[in-house]
Amino acid sequence: MIEPGISSMYRHLEDIPMTDRLPPIAFERLSATQQVAAQEVISGPRGALYGPFVPLVRSPELMSAAQKMGEYLRYRSAIGTRLSELAILVTARQWNQQVEWAIHVPIAQQNDISPDTISAIALRQRPTKMTEDEALVHDFCVELHTQKQVGDGTYFAALARFGEHGVVDLIGINGYYTFLAMVMNTAQTTVPVSPAKPLPE
Repeated sequence: MIEPGISSMYRHLEDIPMTDRLPPIAFERLSATQQVAAQEVISGPRGALYGPFVPLVRSPELMSAAQKMGEYLRYRSAIGTRLSELAILVTARQWNQQVEWAIHVPIAQQNDISPDTISAIALRQRPTKMTEDEALVHDFCVELHTQKQVGDGTYFAALARFGEHGVVDLIGINGYYTFLAMVMNTAQTTVPVSPAKPLPE
């Protein structure tokens, strides 16, 4: 049985779909170093080892460094939680990352990202009813992912709105959640139960 706090997705290891290449490891089977890194995540605001941290625990030093960056970007970024969640959804859509999407759609809704905006992002469409700051974040993220850079118009509009600190944090959110998407897409991490509709193909 998986140790309480390690993952709420499974009751027993045999419940894990065979497609999960790097599935949860029972806490007592982790090395001492892995246990320390796992406990850092469990004891922090996430409260459990889930999603990308399930495969990442195989590299405990990497996971420890990554979770510290993620904790800042998710909970304390200079652009605030609402806009951070919007950027995470755009990144999940760009990488077809179902775990990120399942986890963050409910959080985005709790932070006042509208269902219409979420639905449009899922369909790779530009939402039509965004606030000015949402539109800036959305366009910045889409340009960064699709063009591999950000044009002057979008960059300077974001700079005027969020300052250099905010712009750098926005870049960081896109980069961090791209990293997690790469990890989970490769690991074929199992999607948790979520009220969010899965991303369409």
